[in-house]
Amino acid sequence: MTQEKSLDSLDAIADCLADAFEDGEGAAITAAMRAVAQAPALGELAAAVGMPREELQAALMADEFNLDLTLEIMKVVDLHMSGGRG
Repeated sequence: MTQEKSLDSLDAIADCLADAFEDGEGAAITAAMRAVAQAPALGELAAAVGMPREELQAALMADEFNLDLTLEIMKVVDLHMSGGRG
């Protein structure tokens, strides 16, 4: 599964989350979010989402995800998956 790969870049995080959301199972999405929360590139995702790294990490580790935050993360994932890097 994608979570086993090193999440050391924003592209790797995008791949991990895209795979989880494509899978569509809650357990896969939760596992991906938690893997991303521990990722070396979490700071890159936090900057892209526009929030402090620690705050994003806490949100990703929470039992329930904030829908607005999830949508912001998915926008970043979509940009990276479509090659629209800034």
